[in-house]
Amino acid sequence: MAEPRAEGGAWRREIAATFALGWPMILTTLIEVALTTTNIMLLGRLGPQALAAGTLATNLYFAFMIFGVGLVAAVSPMVASEVGRMRHSVRDVRRTVRQGLWTAGVVSVPALIALSLTDPILLRLGQEPAAAHEAARYMHALQWSLPPFLGYIVLRSFVAALGRPRPAVWAGVVAIAVNALLAWALIFGRLGAPGLGIVGAGIATTIATWAMFGTLALVIALDGRLRRYHAFGRFWQADWPRFRELWSLGLPIGITLTFEVSVFNAAAFLMGLIGEASLAAHAIAIQISSVSFMVPLGLAQAATVRVGLAHGAGDREGARRSGWTAYAMGVGFMGCAAATMLLAPRLLIGLFVDLADPANAEVITLATLFLAFAGMFQIVDGAQVLGAGMLRGLHDTRVPMLFAAIGYWGIALPLAVVLAFVFDLGGKGIWIGLASGLAAVAVLMTLRWIRRERLGLVPAA
Repeated sequence: MAEPRAEGGAWRREIAATFALGWPMILTTLIEVALTTTNIMLLGRLGPQALAAGTLATNLYFAFMIFGVGLVAAVSPMVASEVGRMRHSVRDVRRTVRQGLWTAGVVSVPALIALSLTDPILLRLGQEPAAAHEAARYMHALQWSLPPFLGYIVLRSFVAALGRPRPAVWAGVVAIAVNALLAWALIFGRLGAPGLGIVGAGIATTIATWAMFGTLALVIALDGRLRRYHAFGRFWQADWPRFRELWSLGLPIGITLTFEVSVFNAAAFLMGLIGEASLAAHAIAIQISSVSFMVPLGLAQAATVRVGLAHGAGDREGARRSGWTAYAMGVGFMGCAAATMLLAPRLLIGLFVDLADPANAEVITLATLFLAFAGMFQIVDGAQVLGAGMLRGLHDTRVPMLFAAIGYWGIALPLAVVLAFVFDLGGKGIWIGLASGLAAVAVLMTLRWIRRERLGLVPAA
């Protein structure tokens, strides 16, 4: 009986450790999406055109932002593995953080150039000229939030890998408060500020994101336990071996996330071809889905750290427990989220549009339908992101990148186009395609984790 009790105790300790690390990371992911979600909610009060334009700009911004996020996310497993290997390592951790910040700066330059061309990009994608122009006005203010956001992700990965994720939470709380107040004031002309409409939302988010990065950097510089790493020391000193190592691990992560997010972006552009109401309804459903997705995403980031620590220490059983614990917690939550979307859609939709306004009737009807499809794929959406996070803890990123290419661009997008435009299912067909691609990726990621020993990702027993 001693062995089962010991095994049960190990699982309970892992659950507690995952929860302790996971809830601040969930909050930071929720904070990140809350910045743009707040803007979309406020822009919805300006009308369907502003909501559609804001959605187009946000989707294009995310296509570039998410690649950078994936690239610098390599900081987390690299620091975790080093700390697992040598608990009091300082120099090696600092090298990784410094090159993570370098990477954030390098990847921001081409992204900013591309985002400055929002108007012609959206026109080339077949969007309505009026919506494309408004989206470009929003983007020209929003795009300058990208460099500090990527810098924040580097610092957040650093503190999370050290088991200190709370400073990132407090920095994010500052950003949400600043963004909400400034967006409300600048969009509608409150508190003596000029009423800038959609442009005001972009300005607010840029200011809030710089505040978020600055707050976290200040905490790291002043906190006694974090200051010893001298994360910003010798910042201008080149470290090309570590820079290449980070890109080698992070590039597949960035491409994987880009495959996933870009297929959702493509879905938004396809919705724009169907009509303004479909695009506005899609924006509501996808924002609600994005909020629920932040919970398994945060747990996946916790899994990367926990699995990485065990992997660095050579603890095969610890890595197994860490992975499956986060997986069960995340998929369980997504089951609850699915039930909410299916049983109370109008309650959620009412956060974005006035349910009593007859002008919103078509948007509400379509959003209710799309939210039902979103509810159906919650569990597989959670499973795929958790599987990817667990594998990253083992520094396994290249094959998951291929899984993402197959699932999202080989299955989801072609199926969405065929169902929507060939079989004339419209928005329903697009959502069915998305769900099918997510399910395929979830199965592939989970099977790879199950077969990790046979594949040589961890030492065999």
